[in-house]
Amino acid sequence: MTAAPLADAPAPTAPSPGLARQLLRDSGYVLFGLPLALVGFVVAVAGISLTAGLLVTTLGLPVLAGTLYVARGLADLERFRLPGVLRQPRVRPVYLAPQPRGGYWRRILTPMRDPQSWLDLLHAFVKLLVSLPTFVVVLVWWAMAVGGTLYFTYDWAIPRGPGQQDLSELLGMGVGPAPRIALNTSFGLFCLLTLPLVARGCARLQAGLARFLLTGVAEMRHRISTLEDQKRAAASAEASALRRLERDIHDGPQQRLVRLAMDLSRARQQLAADPEAARRTLDEAVTQTRETLDELRALSRGIAPPILVDRGLPSALAALAARALVPTELAVDDDLGTPQGRLDPAVETTAYFVVAEALTNVAKHSRAAACHVEVTRRVGRLEISVADDGVGGAHLAKGHGLSGIADRVRAVGGVLDVTSPTGGPTVIRVELPR
Repeated sequence: MTAAPLADAPAPTAPSPGLARQLLRDSGYVLFGLPLALVGFVVAVAGISLTAGLLVTTLGLPVLAGTLYVARGLADLERFRLPGVLRQPRVRPVYLAPQPRGGYWRRILTPMRDPQSWLDLLHAFVKLLVSLPTFVVVLVWWAMAVGGTLYFTYDWAIPRGPGQQDLSELLGMGVGPAPRIALNTSFGLFCLLTLPLVARGCARLQAGLARFLLTGVAEMRHRISTLEDQKRAAASAEASALRRLERDIHDGPQQRLVRLAMDLSRARQQLAADPEAARRTLDEAVTQTRETLDELRALSRGIAPPILVDRGLPSALAALAARALVPTELAVDDDLGTPQGRLDPAVETTAYFVVAEALTNVAKHSRAAACHVEVTRRVGRLEISVADDGVGGAHLAKGHGLSGIADRVRAVGGVLDVTSPTGGPTVIRVELPR
């Protein structure tokens, strides 16, 4: 049993609606929750009772299976109502499905083997325990808010017998309609001002129970599977980086150091017989040393670029764009380089390597004449776009370094999208949570 978000992407929490709209949503959720709770309770009690009575025959199990399916339908209706209160994407667990060629009894027993089906039935049982008191509270609060604030319009129509005392008189506020209207109106205003809080609290109480029983286990399993996928992606990205680093060291600095050792050995042999040749050999060794140091500095920039640590993402990306083989236009939010606007180090490093790997792919494969990089901060995420006017045809399945980008992005919980039709252009879009 896993979770299947019905939204297209793991979007952040939806923005809060207006106070009046949220009040109507919460009140409608609570007030309509009682009839649904009554239906669910009746179905659950009747289904279990019939199952217990017919269990001695072969009819008990089909009745139980039908009860579970009805409870599932009511649970789906409750899940449909949850986003309006919780302001979160709708989530529906993936239920066990019967085998296509399974027999009659196998199909009957399938819902009984699904833990979520029993949680749906449990929700149908216990929902009434929460729906009834919350329904009464919200209904009474609405009645007091409306009736109290409008009390001055119908005070004259309320019959009063001789010797009857009002609450205002008992409280020592005086006798007559004015104290009475003032007291009832104050009650109504108090209920009106606190109505959004009361309705919100009652709605969250109902929705919390529904989420715990109907989507909580599925969300937890979905979260676990997501974390496992991120862990695998992080391990894959780290292994790829280590293999690339090992290859670069083997092909670059290691070969130069071997040649340097050979040159020094030759210079030592030439020192006595031919000092001029030894001097030339030592000059070559010095050149080899400088080139080796340059390659080691380049490798260190690939591991942990100092400019990224010291000056932030905008400066590091500007250095990348300046070294790019394809003319690159860069647009980055300046506040990403300020002490207050800097991102989490993991997100910052991932963004840097995404752009670096994308520019490398552009130089190697795209045959592009220009490239455009844009890095934008959004609410709850960082958006990266790398576009070129090359020949296109890039795809994650083809490699080209994009698989390494995908692993790095998944490792931090981001999303990667590649659009690259044949003939171009190619656009790589990345969203990273921050």
